[in-house]
Order: sequence, then structure tokens, then C-alpha cells
Amino acid sequence: MSSFLTPDVYTEEVPVLPQSVAGVSTAVPAFIGFTEKALKNGKSVSNNAIRISTFLEFREMYGGAQKTEFEVLINDDEQLQKLTATPPTSTLYYAIDLYFKNGGGDCYIISVGSFEDAYNKQAFEDGLKILSKEDEPTLIMLSEAAKLPANDYHAICQQALAQCADLKDRFCIFDIKKDDEEANEFRNGIGTNNLKYGAAYTPYIHTSLNYIYDDQDVRIINLSSSSDTATFEVVHDGIRITYAGDISEEPKYRINGGSGDTVEFSVSPSKLLTISNVPTEGIAASDLLDAWTAFDNKGDFDIEIVTENTQITATPGTGGQEISKQGGSEGAFTLESREGTALYSKIKSELAKETIVLPPSSAVAGIYATTDRERGVWKAPANVSVNSIIGPVVKISSADQERLNVDVTSGKSVNAIRSFIGKGTLVWGARTLAGNDNEWRYVSVRRLFNMIEESTKKASHFAVFESNDATTWLKVKAMIESFLYGIWQQGGLVGSTEEQAYFVNVGLGKTMTQQDILEGRMVVEIGIAAARPAEFIILKFSHKLQEV
Repeated sequence: MSSFLTPDVYTEEVPVLPQSVAGVSTAVPAFIGFTEKALKNGKSVSNNAIRISTFLEFREMYGGAQKTEFEVLINDDEQLQKLTATPPTSTLYYAIDLYFKNGGGDCYIISVGSFEDAYNKQAFEDGLKILSKEDEPTLIMLSEAAKLPANDYHAICQQALAQCADLKDRFCIFDIKKDDEEANEFRNGIGTNNLKYGAAYTPYIHTSLNYIYDDQDVRIINLSSSSDTATFEVVHDGIRITYAGDISEEPKYRINGGSGDTVEFSVSPSKLLTISNVPTEGIAASDLLDAWTAFDNKGDFDIEIVTENTQITATPGTGGQEISKQGGSEGAFTLESREGTALYSKIKSELAKETIVLPPSSAVAGIYATTDRERGVWKAPANVSVNSIIGPVVKISSADQERLNVDVTSGKSVNAIRSFIGKGTLVWGARTLAGNDNEWRYVSVRRLFNMIEESTKKASHFAVFESNDATTWLKVKAMIESFLYGIWQQGGLVGSTEEQAYFVNVGLGKTMTQQDILEGRMVVEIGIAAARPAEFIILKFSHKLQEV
């Protein structure tokens, strides 16, 4: 009550309208991966969660794509015989592009390193720790982590699910490559905890996005060179072994296991390169290269790293493996050296046809955003066409999907990306990993609860330290009921009346005891009847008898 001491006319504004709940954003993914750079206003933002709104922002802040290397085989008539791409390790650039092309909006980027940094489990664990401190992201994207060894990827997925269960405001989208064996491996590795907070999609998708490359990274080899000398090469795990010698020679190599402290090399007169003492678990490509550099009697052999941060393992058997002939010594050159020629144009035309294969999660995240924006978070993000793709790398039939959609052993459902004649490629599944759970079986139900829980939690902050009495209870109850009424009107809740769609209870003797009030607890019970998708539509037909 105000104190009036001086005669005058006073005005007071009396609040009569209740507080309101503002729905939080529901489809704000956070991508974790490696980028060319991480600079904002000239300062490094590596290992920080940065919000972006467009693909242009991503390119300006994080740079371009990791370049792709190509090998083109031609004959003396300059006819293309074979074209092979060495895909980049990091595909985050392409994933972000695909996300925006499928209707994605604002998202967060967590760059855990550059293309030269170690691609390992620890980097993604650090990225998840950074993400745990951010409030706005609602989707965790781990498509880059899917390139890790299976055990490491599954461990990262488990940590992401645990973060979702802890914060209760986010959801995971996982990738599984393409076949039943990998799906079962994922089911075995993911465990049984917090499955309602994640969904898995398969198979990978063949996009319409072109590889990004430099002309000097396109190596052209003339297989029919008439030179007396030749180049030979083979790629083993992450290294390329090359040999330069007489065109009639047949060089070989072998990699033997052992228990010695250091890797050893030897070159025999028969042109056999032997690498010995390779540990059972393998040796890092960089360590093997260091040992090779210190070796003096290399002969005509050489070794270089093709893929960073890989483990080189021993080859079975005692005989040597052949190193393929790549053409005469005059027959290897780069595309850059043939600029302006007919061969240059011919190869550029063929390279334009090469498109990249990506995990489906980035496209699915874009579909989540589009569905939420156009229909609402309660609409299942399925039966929606995927943009900027040619199709799934593996066609899944209805019989195949039965084993993915319903897992009788562990109940872990996997959603399929399927191609249909006349419709294109659609997301054809809407289940969480808790596929046998009657409460949390569907993605839309889990994400609707996430949205309502987070929205009401934030809107209820005004009541903290207010008097724990009927006046405050009524304000909170009215606020939440008004919010749920709006969702019911939009079709997010089922029921012909408000009472059937939701309830909000608060009060002494209803949700609280006198002891609760003494200890400062205000307990509000909220129940909602979430709309569930019609996953199985059954049409029953019968003969109708003729009526006389």
C-alpha cells in the first residue's frame, strides 16, 4: 500500500491479467564437428557454442569444406577409364548446407578443432560439455561422431542421451549406416538408459551436393603410357605405398605383426617391402611415417599419409600383396596442369556428376524444424520429403523395415529413410529408441513434453520466493491452463473438452501437505493427453450382399 502524505491526485496501475507462458523454441540443433577455421570478428571461437541463422554465416565464420581428392584414370586417347574420390574426413560443411536446404533455421555450431586436428572421441566429449552449458539448443547432432570407431561412437551417444535426461530440454538424432548388422550393432552398443530422449535414422543418403575440390587435388594417370618406367601404388588403411621402377617389375608389400618396441622396414632384391613389428591394435599412421623417414634403404619405395589419425594394422598371411601399376612415369599429372584443354573440360564435366553421401540426421533436423514451424511440435516429423538428395544409398522394403521399426528383442526402434515411386524419398518412421514404451514411443510425444515442461518451468520463475498461498497458486494455475488451452486448440492435445485434454492441480490438500508449505515447496501437477500419430492405418473391406 502506497503512503500518501501530500494532498494531490495519485494514479496506480493495478495488474488484473495473469502471467503468460511463452513457448520455447523446439528445433534448434547443435552441430559438433571440425571446421576449416572458427573466427568471429577476427577472434577465435573454437570450442564455443555459436548461434548462426544462415549458411552464409557458417561459411564466413567457419570457412569452407575440407577438400576432396580425386584420381582419374585415362588411356592414350584421353578417354576416361575410371574416376575415384577420396571423401573428406570432415563433412560438417555439407551437413549444414543440407540442414538449411531442408528448411532448417537457427542452429548452434561447436567447432572442436580444424581439419588438421586429431579426429577422436575426446574432441566430441569436450563438445558435449560445452553444449551442456547452453540453454537454447533442443537437438543434439552427432553425424560427425558417426565416423569414429563403433565403440567410441556409441559411448558418445550414451553421453548425449544422459545430457538430455539431465537437462530435460533436448533430444538426440542419431545415424546408423545402412544394414541390419550395423543396426543391431548400434542397438547393442547404445545400452538401455535414457532411450526416450533419442531417435535413430537409417540409411545414409546420396545427396545432390557436389564435392568441393581444387584442381591440384585431381590426379590424372595415363594407364597406357609407353614409357619404360612406371609408377605403382596401393592404399592400405590410411597410408599410400608407392614404387617407381621398371614397367615390367611386380613390386609387393606386406605388414607383419610383432611385439618389438619399434617398427622395422626391409626391402628385398625381389622388390618386396616388409613392415615388421606392427602391434596387434595397430600403429598410428603418423608414427609409422616417422619410422619410415628414419629408414635409409628405401630403394624405390615411398610411403605417405592419405588419411590423418588412422591406425595401420598388419596384413594376414606371409606372402606379399601386389602394388598396382598406375601407368608410366610420364603419365601422372594434375588437372591444374591441363587447364584450357579439351581433357580439362571433359574431366570437369565428369567431376560435376560426383555427389557426396551423408548421414541423414542433418536433413532430418531440417525436417523437424519445418514440421514444427508449419504444423507444431506435436506433429510427427515423418511422411515428409527430403530435399536436395538423389535417394537413400540402400533401398529399404516394407519387410526390411519391420525389423527396424519393431525390435522384439530390445524394443529399440530405428526409423527408415525410404524411396517411393512417384513420391520421392520420405522420412518413414517417427519412433524414439524406446520403441516398446507406451508412454514415450513417439518422437512427437517426447518433444511435446520437452516443450511444455521447459516453457512452464521458465514462466514459473516469477513465483520463486512469492508467498506460498492461494493467491500465488491461482496465478500459476491460470497461467499454465491458458497455455495448455492454446495447445489444445491447435490440435496438440486430444479430447473433446478441456477437461479431457489436460488438468492442472495445485493447492493444500491436493498437491501439497502442510509440511511442503513449511519447507517452501509449491507442487503443481500437470497432466496432458498428447496427440499420437496414426502409425498404422487399417482399412477393412467386406462383400456387401445384394439387397432385393
